[in-house]
Amino acid sequence: MLILSRKKDESIIIGDNIEISIVDIKGDHVKLGIEAPRTVKVYRQEVYEAILRENEAAVNSVTQFKLPELPIKKENT
Repeated sequence: MLILSRKKDESIIIGDNIEISIVDIKGDHVKLGIEAPRTVKVYRQEVYEAILRENEAAVNSVTQFKLPELPIKKENT
């Protein structure tokens, strides 16, 4: 893990097209501004973890569902 110190109105750059800026600092709260292409998904960690749990639950419910077996039509030889 890379740890950086930044002050209000300072930024870090990730790759060529993601910029994270410190917008405000009040007590132990830091507001970040994130500039990234629309194709880059940005989530708070708790939201991302909830999405992963929901996706896993959906996959599990689908894998538990069994389709009825279809009769196999035999060809006359």
